[in-house]
Amino acid sequence: MSVAKKQYKRVTTKSVVEMKNNGEKISMLTAYDYTMAKIVDGAGIDVILVGDSASNVMAGHETTLPITLDQMIYHASSVVRAITRALVVVDLPFGTYQSDPKEALRSAIRIMKESGGHAVKVEGGKEIKESIKRILNAGIPVMGHLGLTPQSIYKFGTYTVRAKEEEEADQLKEDAKMLEKAGCFAIVLEKVPAKLAKEVAESLTIPVIGIGAGNGVDGQVLVTHDMLGMTHEFNPRFLRRYLNMYEEMTNAIKQYSADVKSHDFPNEKEQY
Repeated sequence: MSVAKKQYKRVTTKSVVEMKNNGEKISMLTAYDYTMAKIVDGAGIDVILVGDSASNVMAGHETTLPITLDQMIYHASSVVRAITRALVVVDLPFGTYQSDPKEALRSAIRIMKESGGHAVKVEGGKEIKESIKRILNAGIPVMGHLGLTPQSIYKFGTYTVRAKEEEEADQLKEDAKMLEKAGCFAIVLEKVPAKLAKEVAESLTIPVIGIGAGNGVDGQVLVTHDMLGMTHEFNPRFLRRYLNMYEEMTNAIKQYSADVKSHDFPNEKEQY
């Protein structure tokens, strides 16, 4: 029997757990600025992630590692000003939570106070348990992130699929249970086998959001710039491009330049 879809005027951490319980998939996309966030929120996306992927997408860095806490707060505050419905989750950047639980708490408090975000996201399992507990004890919602964790790219040495071997898969399942028990309201699973991701999602009461983790999880997340085809070099198997904005924008800009040079723009109707 199908369950009637509940309408949420504002999506909260409680809402996404309800969505899982009701069998409703959770939609999640990234945003890093006011204009994009307004479009994404207006389209009805449930969760907006202000990802440290801004380091790649907005700043052109090779990895997510260089982005700072101040920069994440800037991006997050821009997004928060745009939204009326979505839950806004903000990545804690590399170096702000891994080794010192007190530093983790200070970083999370700055995100919440200075950006107005609704929750933070952290990468890792048992090795950051104390930092997660410290943040949660302050009343700040936490989303976990397991599987491929881009902040650890130099440890992995590659962006390949994680947890294909039994030992790593068992550790991932153990970490997922730990995150749930600690009090995380949701978990992102990135680039893990679909069968494993489904098993994890079915074993937890909190939602699991996948990126390259198959369709057996509770929701999906993509980088908006990838999904819209604004980027074109990045072509992982899990990415579906819904538009080819790189080509559309390039053609429009070329046409604008040609119109300026040919004296076609502005015409008589486009001047005062």
